Amino acid sequence: MSRAVVFAYHNVGYRCLNVLLAHGVDVALVVTHRDNPNENIWFDSVQKLAELHGIPTITPDNPNVPEVIAQIGALRPDFYFSFYYREMLKPELLAIPKQGALNMHGSLLPKYRGRVPVNWAIIHGETETGATLHYMTEKPDNGDIVAQQAVPILPDDTAHEVFQKVTVAAEMALNDVLPALLAGKAPRIKQDLSKGGYFGGRKPQDGEIDWAQNAQNIHNLVRAVAPPYPGATTTLLGKPMRILQTLMVQGAASGKAAFYVRDGKAYARCGTGTLQVVRFELDGSEMTAQDFAEKFGTEEFEFNR
Repeated sequence: MSRAVVFAYHNVGYRCLNVLLAHGVDVALVVTHRDNPNENIWFDSVQKLAELHGIPTITPDNPNVPEVIAQIGALRPDFYFSFYYREMLKPELLAIPKQGALNMHGSLLPKYRGRVPVNWAIIHGETETGATLHYMTEKPDNGDIVAQQAVPILPDDTAHEVFQKVTVAAEMALNDVLPALLAGKAPRIKQDLSKGGYFGGRKPQDGEIDWAQNAQNIHNLVRAVAPPYPGATTTLLGKPMRILQTLMVQGAASGKAAFYVRDGKAYARCGTGTLQVVRFELDGSEMTAQDFAEKFGTEEFEFNR
């Protein structure tokens, strides 16, 4: 029986830990994160799953400190598996597992290496993404590929919807290749890093809408940061506004960037093209197009810069 130490968090961590247990892997330790009280915790708890199965867990702020390295080394693991764990593992830690350390990344590597790959893929208008199991090295997301599973990104999919697909893709990729991996017969495909790029994390302020952009780019941003992420933001009538859901409007005229209500529907005119605004908040309160028209009328209101 292969022994593993698992570094895991979030839904991908939860589902992939289940896969290891289903295949009889001896999970000697789970390294996870304490939930941040300032973060919207909408995902499943890896720690609770580990506790359910009687697996010891630790939540170090930094897994690369000597005492954690010693604790893990004493377990003599065959493998590490990292499933959406947020800290980088340094060479001294990576050197411990006899058969290597593997990470599950939420893109089709070498595309979208780095942070929040699902959000970046939507922002860039990709029509496909997926999950990749790969060997870990000191540099993030550049080790040999073991398995991949693709999923489609549909034109109106939000990041949450795509992340749910990627979670299933991760589970499928791991489940399919795990028997071969445990037997030492899994493929190792070197990445061509020239075919992809590295992307950093995103902050709430990165969701501010530039209304000079075309409607497709703004629609992609709205989808990429829709709840449970912070949302796409702007200012209207001097009040903060969140655009939560949009649809592309075909054949709409361009003009000054403005918000307006027509025939019971809300619209946003962009630098080029127009979006139907399906859901939005103004000054912290969600309202319908009818609510807005009753309160402010149906004239056009330019977005504040």
